[in-house]
Amino acid sequence: MSTATPPRVVRIGAGAGYSGDRIEPAVELVEHGALDYLVFECLAERTIALAQQARRRDAELGYDPLLEARWRAVLPLAAERGVRVVTNMGAANPVAAARKTVALARELGIDGLKIAAVTGDDVLDVVLAGDYRFEESGERVSTFGDRIVAANAYLGAQPIVDALHAGADIVLTGRVADPALFLAPLIHRFGWSMSDWDRLGQGTVVGHLLECAGQITGGYFADPGVKDVPNLARLGFPIGEVSEDGTVVIAKVAHAGGCVTEATCKEQLLYEIHDPSRYLQPDVVADFTGVSMKQQSADRVEIAGGRGAPPTATLKTSVAYFDGFIGEGQISYGGASALARARLALDIVRERLTMTGVAMRELRCDVIGVDSLYGATAIGANEPYEVRARVAARCDSWEEAVRIGNEVETLYTNGPAGGGGVTKSVREVIAVQSVLLPREAVAPSVEIFEG
Repeated sequence: MSTATPPRVVRIGAGAGYSGDRIEPAVELVEHGALDYLVFECLAERTIALAQQARRRDAELGYDPLLEARWRAVLPLAAERGVRVVTNMGAANPVAAARKTVALARELGIDGLKIAAVTGDDVLDVVLAGDYRFEESGERVSTFGDRIVAANAYLGAQPIVDALHAGADIVLTGRVADPALFLAPLIHRFGWSMSDWDRLGQGTVVGHLLECAGQITGGYFADPGVKDVPNLARLGFPIGEVSEDGTVVIAKVAHAGGCVTEATCKEQLLYEIHDPSRYLQPDVVADFTGVSMKQQSADRVEIAGGRGAPPTATLKTSVAYFDGFIGEGQISYGGASALARARLALDIVRERLTMTGVAMRELRCDVIGVDSLYGATAIGANEPYEVRARVAARCDSWEEAVRIGNEVETLYTNGPAGGGGVTKSVREVIAVQSVLLPREAVAPSVEIFEG
């Protein structure tokens, strides 16, 4: 009989790929996935800017709006099974999120949880005090004045590792790099050095593959008749079975919908990266060019070969700012000559907006289904029998933006025949650009709460 010690494997489930993601697949992972860790990745650049606005209205808000619903569904099961949770649902207010989690745990009768809040990503004061330029436009941040809403630096895995070392059952962060949410449990469990660049590079591959949850199990992959995916209404979220050297098998719960194939994994590997040989992260510059994939069996793909190099001296920081209002109106036309009537409607609104002096910075007039995505296209022999005309404009004031939808609404009685189903709206625009901060300007910290 062999006395060799079996290789250690850490099982990490992806419980969410964005803030509003489904909750049932996460419950399924905790119930049937034999997990060590569950990660909820819920934060986008605009999401955290909106969370900062919520925090300004109420000092106890600013965390993910689905935090309570997710905890009520998952926390009792996770506590019962010893599944530790890492999530960026802290958004703009990880400390308030931790306090809310403590209160919910008590309400649910769960004792003894350690809950960590990772802070330090909020660097608004640092950005406002410095002389920084936006990477995208080259404009000086200081010229935006009180239009600046938030500035959040992308933290790495280290503060999450520190929280796990301190015994945290739940780690709530604000802005951290998405792969770092998955990388941190691997560093903690396997004892990887923070200068083992190849392991950190492969761990970043793991995190990047898992971070969007259902995308890698076929959700974003599906294309009927071209890339068919079974049972999408019951799509399962992925599990990463990670070995000590970083090799990962991407899988899913057997009875869940979706699929895991080399193709789904390859699409996710290339998702939202610039240079695959230099994927810049706070912990490592990851190199994906040597990654290999092998289909082990149905819904099981083994992936290895990620490498890494030392990280850069700066951290990407997302700066959100107020950029006016979008006023919008839509109206539908159906039947013969629907397209011609929709185009006439748009011509009328364009002329009306000029005639009445609406102050606009940008204007778009589209026929949805014809030219809204790709511009003017050939319709072919058969014109669409139903279309929807859309007018949208960016304005500097709410009052001017309201006028856009109002002009579309007047088409009910003053435009082409047969218009109906008008909708109109105004929304505030929160735009995002980036600056690069020196690492030493960012100081992460961890606060532990006893549940």
